[in-house]
Amino acid sequence: MVSISEGVKKIKTFLAETRSELKKVTFPGRDEVISTTIVVIITSIIFAFYLWVADVVIIKLYEGIIRVLG
Repeated sequence: MVSISEGVKKIKTFLAETRSELKKVTFPGRDEVISTTIVVIITSIIFAFYLWVADVVIIKLYEGIIRVLG
């Protein structure tokens, strides 16, 4: 079992290491955020179009199979 003083030491060590790691963090600038947002939007549009086309093709195939077998 861990004593209270050992637990406090572990918490202090954890907080010190966390503070040290947070000092290493760099946040993106405005230009980088804008450019990556544009990439995400364009990629989302491309995938939406691809999935729409795939959906239409699958529906047409399904309707053709039903027409032939039904």
